Amino acid sequence: MESILFTCALALLIWVLVFGNELQRRRPQWHWYLVGYPLTALRLVITWHRVAYLNGLTVSHKPNRRVLGDLEVKGEPLRTRTPRLSFPRATPYGLEVRVRLHAGQTPAPFLASSDAFAHAWRVHSVRVVSPERGVVLITATARDPLESTDSPAAGSAELLSAIVGTLESGRAWGMDFRRVPHWLIVGATQSGKSTLVARLVTELAPQPVALVGVDCKGGMELGLLEMRLSALATCRSEAVTVLAALVAEMQDRMRKCRFAGARSIWELPEKARPVPVVVIVDELAELYLTNGSKEQRAEAEECTTYLLRLAQLGAALGMHLVVAGQRVGSDLGPGVTALRAQLSGRICHRVNDPGTAEMALGDLNKDAVVVAQSIGEAERGVAVTTGDMGGWMRGRSHLTTPAEARAAAAEFARMTPRPPFLAHTPGGGTLV
Repeated sequence: MESILFTCALALLIWVLVFGNELQRRRPQWHWYLVGYPLTALRLVITWHRVAYLNGLTVSHKPNRRVLGDLEVKGEPLRTRTPRLSFPRATPYGLEVRVRLHAGQTPAPFLASSDAFAHAWRVHSVRVVSPERGVVLITATARDPLESTDSPAAGSAELLSAIVGTLESGRAWGMDFRRVPHWLIVGATQSGKSTLVARLVTELAPQPVALVGVDCKGGMELGLLEMRLSALATCRSEAVTVLAALVAEMQDRMRKCRFAGARSIWELPEKARPVPVVVIVDELAELYLTNGSKEQRAEAEECTTYLLRLAQLGAALGMHLVVAGQRVGSDLGPGVTALRAQLSGRICHRVNDPGTAEMALGDLNKDAVVVAQSIGEAERGVAVTTGDMGGWMRGRSHLTTPAEARAAAAEFARMTPRPPFLAHTPGGGTLV
């Protein structure tokens, strides 16, 4: 029996070596599991002690200080202990390994050694996080899963959930409004921000959800999706009307929940449950910038108040915000800072100024700010997003062209809700 298994394994090895290039081209994941993973795991295990020693990740059996007469001498220990390594576990794009720290060790030196790990193990990148006390999780990515911008054939089937791209871990990048109710998306021109918004609308289009657009650039961006929008505001005065109607509807939903003894609309009977609403605000700065006139300042303050109320109270009432902009900073006013605090989902593409990256990610993780600022012009669609292990991760949105977004809006236009509370808003209609 053992000879048969050995013969089969040898035959498989010979076949892989002979047809390896063809296998890698046609079935890259098969090639990784059959060839890449065993070699990388073996390389990791063999080099672990030396890599740990060279990067100061080992500890000595005895103190490295000695007293000779009246002198205290410090030297490098000759015998060291390497942190214990678990068996490498294969993933579709690489492998994961857990390291048990010795007493007194912290994850910081392991975080600083991620580049050294990547070079030693010959992988694309290495990410280090600490999921629990005394343990670090090292994730090695053999090839970059963000190279491709192709979109999958099928989207998310869950209500208020959208698969918008791929994470650097190889998993799907999803935006789930039931779990993270409000999102902030920032990015410079040509960074992929508009593509991400188009992908989000395309994914939500087949769902029984009311999509409301606020695009103060005259509707140039969200106007492509107007057939699937229940309302569209193309200037600040129209935005005031739309947001006021949404706040009034939110108060009505509060009363319904109170009378029914429910804490959210999801506890109401399905027939009595109001339609969920996703409000998409494109180019937030246009709502806040004024020429100094009393009228424009009043409109900006109204928009600020309405958006903040929707962010604070809307999650349990099925009203969600997606706020996008090229620049989000405190210079736009205190209302922006207060609004940001309510938007727990963050996505940061390439930005032109450090302040915007700091505003988007600084209150969550300083490392995420550094990674966001390192995104180059050639990496369109690549962004740092929150919500995955370790608090943040790089991802890339699936390419969605304007023609594809317009076609999706037209295909599902029949599913556009026309609720009465949007009947007198720009682009709104009556319930049919």
